[in-house]
Amino acid sequence: MKIDILCVGKIKEAFYRDAIAEYSKRLSRYCSLDIIEVADEKTPDKASDTVTDMILQKEAERIARYIPESTRIGTDTYIITLEINGKKMTSEKLAGHINSLGIDGISHIIFVIGGSLGLHNSITSKANFHLSFSDMTFPHQLMRVILLEQIYRSYRIINNEPYHK
Repeated sequence: MKIDILCVGKIKEAFYRDAIAEYSKRLSRYCSLDIIEVADEKTPDKASDTVTDMILQKEAERIARYIPESTRIGTDTYIITLEINGKKMTSEKLAGHINSLGIDGISHIIFVIGGSLGLHNSITSKANFHLSFSDMTFPHQLMRVILLEQIYRSYRIINNEPYHK
């Protein structure tokens, strides 16, 4: 399975980079992993709705370059956006979902993490699945670490390997 983490912004903090590197290394035995970063836009304090939408559109244009045109049924690519209003799942259910995608012939999963303002609807509308980790808001840099850990946990569960308890 090929997994891409498509995300807005660069990781500035060394402790996040270290955690990302560790989970990337652990995942290398289960899948081919790429982390694709697109530039984020500076968000002014108290940005108007119009400015917010313009920022989201610019980030969406950058994200869209990495999403295949056809991601619906019959293709081998599956898009999962991380959204606060997405579906919540247990680790076991996420593992089952990833496993069933592979069984169904999906060979490429793209997880999309937006910037500090989230994702533009032009990106969320292309998703096959909308995933939420919580009703809480997390920094998008930390979300990258959490997502990688959960993908790693999923593969441990799929392979009946100890870790997930």
